[in-house]
Amino acid sequence: MITYEVEDMTCGHCVSTITKALKSADKDARVTIDLPNHRVHIESASADPKDLADAIEEAGYSPRPVSADGAKESAPKAGGCCGCG
Repeated sequence: MITYEVEDMTCGHCVSTITKALKSADKDARVTIDLPNHRVHIESASADPKDLADAIEEAGYSPRPVSADGAKESAPKAGGCCGCG
């Protein structure tokens, strides 16, 4: 499983946009999103983690990889897609 923290994912619209972006990168990916914790979990048999991160970035968000132990890289927080964050 690949996990990203996406701090600028702040609402249901963000969830939908990120899910669609990931599905465009891998239509068979299983995407689970934990909005309160800003986590995106992806199970993909074919997509490269960089391709998935690129899809999230192209949708207008800032993914940060989360390691298996839950540690994340630091980056500045940004607002949400529709100004709600």
